[in-house]
Amino acid sequence: MLGYYAQYAKEYLTILMVVTTLFFALPLFIAPLAWARAMGWSIPEHRHLAIYFGRCLGAFILLVELAMLRAVTTGTGFSYAFDMLFVVFLFMLAVHVYGAIKRIQPISETLEIGLWALLLLLNILFYPARSIAL
Repeated sequence: MLGYYAQYAKEYLTILMVVTTLFFALPLFIAPLAWARAMGWSIPEHRHLAIYFGRCLGAFILLVELAMLRAVTTGTGFSYAFDMLFVVFLFMLAVHVYGAIKRIQPISETLEIGLWALLLLLNILFYPARSIAL
């Protein structure tokens, strides 16, 4: 199953990069509280820390976006980008499952469990090789 659609790895990364940049990275980096409200979070009275952490998260997502951009524009670093995405998707899946179990997140975040599981599966299917060389 690993790399079953490897020939479409570039197209997969391109679509993933555009969608995650537009709906996660840039909104978190530019307007984290507006993004949080849209996702159903309660906004605290003292917002500076929330804004700071939101922008930090947005900045780190942009780093992942740059790794994908490098892969699709230069043709190098595909395995690196995919390996990084494996870690991101696994960690995000764990974070959202934990939040669901503890009941400390809005329903939109709990529904994201399916998104992270789907992205993990897609990453496996589009992996640009038949095996992972660590």
